[in-house]
Amino acid sequence: MVSTQPGTVLTDDAAAVRAVIENWAVWRDAGDWDRFATVWHPDGYMAATWFQGSAADFIAVTQTGFEAGTRILHFLGGTSVDVAGDRAIGQTKMTISQRDTVHGVLVDAVCTGRFYDFFARDAGQWKLVRRQPIYEKDRLDPVDPAARVELDAARLARYPEGYRHLAYLQREAGFEVKDGLPGLTGEAVQRLYAEGAAWLAGAASPGRPQ
Repeated sequence: MVSTQPGTVLTDDAAAVRAVIENWAVWRDAGDWDRFATVWHPDGYMAATWFQGSAADFIAVTQTGFEAGTRILHFLGGTSVDVAGDRAIGQTKMTISQRDTVHGVLVDAVCTGRFYDFFARDAGQWKLVRRQPIYEKDRLDPVDPAARVELDAARLARYPEGYRHLAYLQREAGFEVKDGLPGLTGEAVQRLYAEGAAWLAGAASPGRPQ
């Protein structure tokens, strides 16, 4: 369900924002880099467990990883959109899934959360200015149900509950993983909500990327 306010009907702007969100997931996961680049605002910024930087750099590093065999896939659920003039905030339920080897065992890490997205209208089109995932919970499963993987409890506990298994896998794969990202509750996600409200109210920037 997409709405600008609770109880209101779907608007053309909200539908257009949702289309951008859906295109992001399909084009990025399919490796359709030329079209993937079109969803981003010229000042676009992407934050994730393993990357924080400009949209242009994100596209480049994601393409390199894709061509090397890294598979980080996304599945989307419901979307809520708040529109204020030429700005919008979108929240979309999602899962992030990554397959790799941990301690010699092929596993899938699956993280459930939300994409929290800052949008602006640019030349008449809605573009993604900033994407900050919210990590709510995750798990790690061997691909072979008969296999067993033993995790280091101390290393697992280094990261917040919402993405600690995903972080464990990504560290094993050689990624640098950022700590302190927004979860379901806590100071980080409350700051993100405040930045979203400020963006809709006309703030000069989409907040401080985390």
